[in-house]
Amino acid sequence: MRTFLIAAALTLPMSVTTPLYAAGGGNETAPKPTKTSKDCKGVRVWDEKKQRCVRPKKSSLDDNGLYDAVRELAYAGRYMDAQGVLAAMSDQNDDRVLTYKGFTERKMGNIDVAMVFYQDAIDKNPGNILARSYMAQGMLDQGDKIGAIAQLREIQARGGEGTWAEASLRQAIETGLTYNH
Repeated sequence: MRTFLIAAALTLPMSVTTPLYAAGGGNETAPKPTKTSKDCKGVRVWDEKKQRCVRPKKSSLDDNGLYDAVRELAYAGRYMDAQGVLAAMSDQNDDRVLTYKGFTERKMGNIDVAMVFYQDAIDKNPGNILARSYMAQGMLDQGDKIGAIAQLREIQARGGEGTWAEASLRQAIETGLTYNH
């Protein structure tokens, strides 16, 4: 197995040929800033119906709206606030929730905890290419380039070629720089 991974590493093209913001079927590109990240302080989200910032549980947002707010807060570097919004979501075992729990933990320096969340997300949904990409970026942070390349190949095998998840991981492997979204 190790020989296969080393061979895969040696055959990895080292240039990104995919546009970095290629859409991959969902929220895989950076979120557009809204009032949540610009105006709401603490664990609050912008509620369009109420026209003000509110606690996530008091908002009219469904889990998809809360997920968008989580992504936006995480992109803005507000990881603790993003975790607070995640805690308000109804299905704590949803693979998207697990993915962003992992992401926020990794960005706060808790890589081992993040890896558990990423693995849980992948166990729930093996086709979660965003969890695979973020997990692989965590592997790169730990110096495990071969593991990251294995996840890149898995993303590609699961139809993720040309997505943000694949392109951002490919670039992270090439440059050593990981992403905030």
